[in-house]
Amino acid sequence: MAKKGLRSWVKENWVDIANKKSDGSYPKCGRSGGEKRKNYPKCVPIAKARAMSKGQRAGAVKRKQAVANTGPTPSRAATFAKRKKAMMGGFMGRRMGVR
Repeated sequence: MAKKGLRSWVKENWVDIANKKSDGSYPKCGRSGGEKRKNYPKCVPIAKARAMSKGQRAGAVKRKQAVANTGPTPSRAATFAKRKKAMMGGFMGRRMGVR
């Protein structure tokens, strides 16, 4: 994976997938002033938000809100869940000598 650099990262359109607007769009990431939102924000680039399924977005928001925010720095949570390894070290058909 090529490194894009800070300039391209800043230019990406980051949105909050935890607080969907009534028209179906997402608000910009971050809060201004004393703005209140329903849920703690989960920010991703708009391209990634559009590529995610409804279930993936819901899971990412759930993981983010499960992490306690206990300091001045934001809490980090994985956008995608880690895959679970299959039983017996891989493909299920290899069990019991079945080919």
